[in-house]
Amino acid sequence: MKGTCLCGAIEVTAPEHNEVSLCHCDMCRKWSSGALHAVHCGSGVEFSGPEPKRYRSSEWAERGFCGECGTNLFYHLLGSDEYVLSAGLFKQPDFKLTLEIFTDEKPQYYQLQPESKKMTGKEVFEQFVPKE
Repeated sequence: MKGTCLCGAIEVTAPEHNEVSLCHCDMCRKWSSGALHAVHCGSGVEFSGPEPKRYRSSEWAERGFCGECGTNLFYHLLGSDEYVLSAGLFKQPDFKLTLEIFTDEKPQYYQLQPESKKMTGKEVFEQFVPKE
């Protein structure tokens, strides 16, 4: 799989995956303003372009982001090859949600339910973007 940050400066290459998990922990929600949509890649992850900026978020892990556009790239377990990549980096329409973790930390203000309102990008722009 290949993906990029928002500005395209950093390209990520990872083994093929089709499963996504959500992490509802306080740190992931603070980092991404919602549940982290994560692809557990293990080893075999490579970055090209500028070196990702790294922030040690705990005694056991660091998080990486693009120094240019700020895109969240990864959660990395220190002392291992384990990378958890942000699912948004990839254009993978066939990802399947298979696991949610830290559900005890999930706030009550969002629910992942089929009956929630759905809006297309066009509908969002029509409703929220001022017309010139």
